[in-house]
Amino acid sequence: MLEYTDKIREIAARLLKEGTVEMVIGFRKGTVPMMNEPCFVTDAGDVDRLIWDGNCGVNLANYLMDRKEKIGIVAKGCDARNIVTHIVENKIDRDQLFIIGVPCTGMIDRRKVAAAVDGEILEVSEDGHNVSVRGQGFEKVLNRQEVLQQNCSLCIHRNPVISDELVAEEVPEQQGVDRYADVRRIEAMDPEEKWNFFDDLLSECIRCYACRNACPLCYCPTCFVDESRPQWVGKSQDPIDVRTFHFLRAYHCAGRCTDCGACERACPVGINMRVFTKKLEKDCLEKFGWEAGLTTDARPPLDTFRPDDPDDFIK
Repeated sequence: MLEYTDKIREIAARLLKEGTVEMVIGFRKGTVPMMNEPCFVTDAGDVDRLIWDGNCGVNLANYLMDRKEKIGIVAKGCDARNIVTHIVENKIDRDQLFIIGVPCTGMIDRRKVAAAVDGEILEVSEDGHNVSVRGQGFEKVLNRQEVLQQNCSLCIHRNPVISDELVAEEVPEQQGVDRYADVRRIEAMDPEEKWNFFDDLLSECIRCYACRNACPLCYCPTCFVDESRPQWVGKSQDPIDVRTFHFLRAYHCAGRCTDCGACERACPVGINMRVFTKKLEKDCLEKFGWEAGLTTDARPPLDTFRPDDPDDFIK
């Protein structure tokens, strides 16, 4: 994917010079290894700030809500699916966007890289197959496939479902991927095992709300955790308050989550809260044949009523 950078810069410069867009949203190199940052370019002379590599895991769709400008946006597969969701939910008009599609082969998990070396990481580089890590007194080469984010290793929508111009030919989609093995494992637990599993999973949560802030679906003007009239959930570190936050946030993403991994990536203590949204994703697929963000012509299951609904609770 490293060769994408030149093409992204070329497209961005053309769009800005021609006045097709007023702004291009992409990535620039971060000040910390493996932490590239969102970049907003409004002048064609600044497109050299834009880059692309395996450290562009932030979901840029998060920066589109309620914008009024004409925007060019760099979008990998999961970003594009979230853009579709925003269009369906009337958070952005399709006519405002020029989507620069990026066929994606996965983002690097900085925690896996850090766990594979001893010492502070000073520099990380990659090619198509390997990730080279350098620090004070050490240098190590890692297999790229082994240090991908988990959501990327399970992704079967690596190419943007919606775009105006691709930076390269589409990449082959992964075949034979069991996306829900971890969900089935939890489903098979007895109630006590499930309780202990989630107790351990959320025990490190510090209620920083980084997962909420990084999620492109969490755009309510007032989040339920901040609502005081009535107060839906307490502000304490009480385990019930922590569970309530995570469970309710997950339900708000039901039928909308694209498993972009932004929540898990942003978590400072490494909680895999994707197990909640993956369960709901699995249920939507099995019960409604629905995957989020694949079309602008249909609304999510929890946003619609079907006269032929298999349940009779509404009749």
